[in-house]
Amino acid sequence: MIRLIVGLGNPGPEYEHTRHNAGFWWVDAAARQLGASLAFDRNYHGMVARVNRPNPADGPVWLLQPMTFMNLSGKAVAPLARFFKIEPAQILVVHDELDLLPGQMKLKQGGGAAGHNGLKDILAQLGSPDFWRLRIGIGHPGVRAEVANFVLRKPPLDERVAINGCITESVKALPLLLDGAMDRALMKIHAKPPRPKPPRPAEAPAATTTAAPPAPAAPAADASD
Repeated sequence: MIRLIVGLGNPGPEYEHTRHNAGFWWVDAAARQLGASLAFDRNYHGMVARVNRPNPADGPVWLLQPMTFMNLSGKAVAPLARFFKIEPAQILVVHDELDLLPGQMKLKQGGGAAGHNGLKDILAQLGSPDFWRLRIGIGHPGVRAEVANFVLRKPPLDERVAINGCITESVKALPLLLDGAMDRALMKIHAKPPRPKPPRPAEAPAATTTAAPPAPAAPAADASD
């Protein structure tokens, strides 16, 4: 059961639409679906929302957007998780992923940081890799030296549309994630869209037969003697 959802990004209007903020975009979408409002909480160094579940015994769900800048994301995640006794396996971190193309996404549990500074700090602060990650593809510039600038730039319109499509589809799995039905959530998030059906071949027009014109009548016989 997921009790804390963290979207990674950088605060400030200059970063709002950059690739590195894909995690923020996802949490905004989740908040809209859950009818929640994020507000700054200085205790947890970020924008926070609490959502009560239908069954009070399950406890609330927390949404978090760290306002610490990416490299210090764990500074926001760890205090909230510790205070509410949320285990790493009950945390979902949503982040941008260079190794996936825009329009692709993957859900997994555990693993390393793979060079992502936000994940690196969360790993260090939690002391465990067991949290879940939802990786939102943003593509790769092709040259490692360009990565820092690439993630801090706005994607072109077609890529942003593809990323938004991923967010829309994966947020549909939110009820499964919150219920702890992770296998079903994996299947839903990883499901490929159905292939469009090939167009039906055009039906050949029905053959038409043209009636032959009637033969001309024979001339009448001459009645003379």
